[in-house]
Amino acid sequence: MQSALRSFQFLWRSFQSWFRAAPWAPALRDVPGRARRPSALVLGVAFGTVAVAGAVLAAVSAGSPAPAISVSDQDGASQVQPARSPAHSGPALPEHAGHTPAAPPAAAPPAAAAAPKARHKAVSHLAAPAAAAAPARPYLIYDSTTPTNIPSGQQVVATYDDGPHPTSASLVTGRKTVMWISITGGDYRAAVVDVEPGNATPAEAATWAWRKLSASPNAVARIYTMLNEWPAVRAAVASFPVQMRARIHWWIANPTGRPHLVPGSDATQWYWGPSYDISTASPGF
Repeated sequence: MQSALRSFQFLWRSFQSWFRAAPWAPALRDVPGRARRPSALVLGVAFGTVAVAGAVLAAVSAGSPAPAISVSDQDGASQVQPARSPAHSGPALPEHAGHTPAAPPAAAPPAAAAAPKARHKAVSHLAAPAAAAAPARPYLIYDSTTPTNIPSGQQVVATYDDGPHPTSASLVTGRKTVMWISITGGDYRAAVVDVEPGNATPAEAATWAWRKLSASPNAVARIYTMLNEWPAVRAAVASFPVQMRARIHWWIANPTGRPHLVPGSDATQWYWGPSYDISTASPGF
């Protein structure tokens, strides 16, 4: 293919040199407006040159495609310049006038590698459930006219604040809870009223409970009585409003010697001793 190009270039240069040296060339240049009609010889040479060029092109097209040839005439010298091959094959796209061809789009950055799949499934660690509050349990009450006889480790005690033998507060110092008992029903600050022969009557207990419960909507009236006296005391407070009767807590004496709670009672005195008595009380007593 290179030899064919060189032959073509040689023929073209020869044709140009011969044409310029022809005797009629100056005359044609000096006559303005005169049509330049080449002679039959010129036409024959031109035809032969075209025929040779066609043969070269046919030979080139039979093989690999030849690079395009750019022909220019600068300063009277013929130059043959191979045109630059396009960056990629395919039909050329027409350029729009007044617009600079757009730069090729930037290559997209490589996609980030996917994180490797975990071999083990994530385990959801649940917080341990909060420990349930310990259920309230029944507790013991020790009562005595002489609280110093009650074991020192017993924290809930009951003693008397009126009657013939009221207890001094100094005798219960250090106890966690002290329940003061009124045996007359005249002390409305007492936590308990004692209903039994020789002490407050059922009617006096009812008056004590009414006064105490009326003083505060959150007040509680605890009434101590014997199991056989209980029906009479309940009858004495039967006229109280339902909401008020619900705040009466019953402490019933039933000395069987065994810990128990009498049905319907809030506390039961089940032991009578020479120095103190023992009762079992429900958590809400």
